[in-house]
Amino acid sequence: MTIEEDVAKLTAHVQTTLGNGPFLAAGGWHHMGAVICDAVLQQARHYRRWVRPRIEQLQESWPEADTVSRFRARVSGGELSAVLRTTHQRKLAAIAAIADLVAADGVETRDELRVWLKEDPHRSALLAVHSVGPKTVDYLGTLVGGSHVAVDVHLRAFARQAGVETTTYQGLRRVYERTADLLGHDRGGLEHAVWNYMSNGPK
Repeated sequence: MTIEEDVAKLTAHVQTTLGNGPFLAAGGWHHMGAVICDAVLQQARHYRRWVRPRIEQLQESWPEADTVSRFRARVSGGELSAVLRTTHQRKLAAIAAIADLVAADGVETRDELRVWLKEDPHRSALLAVHSVGPKTVDYLGTLVGGSHVAVDVHLRAFARQAGVETTTYQGLRRVYERTADLLGHDRGGLEHAVWNYMSNGPK
């Protein structure tokens, strides 16, 4: 099975299941504390029920933590566990590590992080953070307004429905990207449309 054949299968499934769009990308966040925490908390969690309420609570409780440096200042006070309502130390450590990493390069805002993520060495540095994988890196880009495909369980299930045989993360991302390009959709918009469809439990 070639990638072209997988793209053809996914293209047909998108058109049959989702129609012709247009598909709008997820808006993400402008609050940098929310961006970093969302990227880490979304791993293996129910987003609408568990993650989003915590991210909204974070922004309500720490409205001033909208830049990386101000967010790090609040984290250093030891209150992050309480505001996120989690004691998961691995996730809390990953949040702090990501904030420290991007701050070391002077990244403060959503726009600066979006540009920073375009550099392969920066993506590699993120992947070196414990518990951060390629999906988290791609999703981080989505949260700051980039056009990324973060392949999660929903996108994998949709691809299986289409009969796509590629199963690796990088391979599936390429299939989705090429499908979006072929159909003239924003890559992030197609990803978000598939995610919405699958997360709402299609019959």
